Amino acid sequence: MTPFVALTIAGSDSGGGAGIQADLRTFAFHKVHGTSALTCVTAQNTLGVARVDALPPESVAAQMEAVVSDIGVQAAKTGMLLNQEIIATVAKQIQTLRISNLVVDPVMVSRTGAQLIDDDAIATLRTALIPLAIVLTPNRYEAEMLANMEIQTLEEMQIAAQKIHQLGAKAVLVKGGGMTGNLCGVDVWWDGQTLQILEMETINTKNTHGTGCTLSAAIAANLALGKDAFTATCLAKEYVTTALKYSLAIGKGQGPVGHFFPLLEPQG
Repeated sequence: MTPFVALTIAGSDSGGGAGIQADLRTFAFHKVHGTSALTCVTAQNTLGVARVDALPPESVAAQMEAVVSDIGVQAAKTGMLLNQEIIATVAKQIQTLRISNLVVDPVMVSRTGAQLIDDDAIATLRTALIPLAIVLTPNRYEAEMLANMEIQTLEEMQIAAQKIHQLGAKAVLVKGGGMTGNLCGVDVWWDGQTLQILEMETINTKNTHGTGCTLSAAIAANLALGKDAFTATCLAKEYVTTALKYSLAIGKGQGPVGHFFPLLEPQG
């Protein structure tokens, strides 16, 4: 059996809820072989992040080269890239290795609005990496930064998606997880031709850690399987919604989604 292959370029979450741990579980769920290029190692749990150690950019480049030169990949995704040097290196390697079907989760700002990388890193992300993306998946606060505007309404989400699209990504999905009221969980898709509002069932759970990583990984997995970008995104949203129904109440804080939910369903 020769499976389809996807690559995650992201950080490690020692708590197992997000980062490459979430990505590899998501790939496996979709019967896609998961490979990885680690950008940083975090010491974190359900309560938060205690420490982050970046890997040398040369190490990240070598991991990407090792995977692509031997195994090959049908799709890739980026998550936490941490600093300007790593972002620039990843963007260069994606072009050098001719990696297509790239999903960029622009991990710049948390769902609570806290900036995660510095301004120089954000500038490099905008100019070097985002133009390579087939699908870009900013959350509300990342979209505000990329579009240089406040986002409080559905109309503003739509305007932001169209403005961000001008940065060069083939399609933009502005995620509504950070929105309030009825807009919480409502996403906006814009690919230069089609403007779509994507709305799924709202799941009432505090255990949502890793949803952004999981969504972008699921999009990449479906792209690797040969789905078009919009279909891949819709299928990914369905997967995340179901995983939220089976979210895991572990630790003392915010637990992760249930990536392996079929194993949690009643048998017989």
